[in-house]
Amino acid sequence: MIQRPRRLRKNSIIREMVAETRLSKEMFIYPYFIVPEKNPIHKIDAMPGINHFSVDELLRDTEKGLKLGVNKILLFGVGEEKTEDASSSFSNNSVVVKAVKELKKKFDEDIYVITDVCVCAYTTHGHCGVLHDDYVHNDSSVEVLAKMALAHAQAGADMVAPSDMMDGRVGAMRNLLDAKGFENTAIMSYAIKFSSSYYGPFREAADSAPQKGDRKSYQMDFRNGREALKEALLDEQEGADILMVKPALAYMDVISNLRANTLLPVACYNVSGEYSMVKAAVKNGWIDEQKIVMENFHALSRAGADIIISYHTRDMFEKKWI
Repeated sequence: MIQRPRRLRKNSIIREMVAETRLSKEMFIYPYFIVPEKNPIHKIDAMPGINHFSVDELLRDTEKGLKLGVNKILLFGVGEEKTEDASSSFSNNSVVVKAVKELKKKFDEDIYVITDVCVCAYTTHGHCGVLHDDYVHNDSSVEVLAKMALAHAQAGADMVAPSDMMDGRVGAMRNLLDAKGFENTAIMSYAIKFSSSYYGPFREAADSAPQKGDRKSYQMDFRNGREALKEALLDEQEGADILMVKPALAYMDVISNLRANTLLPVACYNVSGEYSMVKAAVKNGWIDEQKIVMENFHALSRAGADIIISYHTRDMFEKKWI
């Protein structure tokens, strides 16, 4: 007897009924870039449709987003005071701290605020930690990062997301947060963050490119899949609540392997280069944006991602692609 799988592809009704991968609004997080000035909205040339927002404009845009269902946001601070030791990163006057306070004051539990924890935008050299003799020193960097996470939690952040790739930083943050009474502040670890060329547009947006050298001594070698799993499981042991893979599209094998080896939620970051390549192709009329974006998202979910961070989120919600 011939097998006929096509029976279950006969029309849209049966295809929808047997679909193995389904997306929902609840799984998407939208990133914002926040600047210290008052009232501006600056377009980011390398990321069409994405802007720098002042805190007051962030509040206005967040309110619009909430009406669409965008209720989970990830904040990046831009244009802050830069120092050698990154001490401005954990200042109570930082733009992220101010933004979190204002967001929670206005929207309270209606908005879930996640903050990126990394010092690259706060250092004069642009690296994700403290430099000692041109080398990013792990343990002194971890100390600063833990203080940064605490400052964000004290401001009201629901979740902190360390993206630095220092060894032991998740454990240090968890210990400090718990000791200070923030045991309910969650940690979404950039557990597997590869040293990638896909970050190019982001570094313009965040003003965070290294002034000297690169980040290959702390971000992961993109050739290594087993090491990626090792990194993620270490973060799980240290107390991470969610494990993230970044970038996403070129690393679906890594997402799938992580999904098979942890019971924690798995997130992936559909990064700036992935976003901007789609936008450039759409501008040239080469692809259908909705179809490509939704195919990408279904592929990431099929690979094992429970949560997707993407700059496409707002478009997808506004245009009712989901």
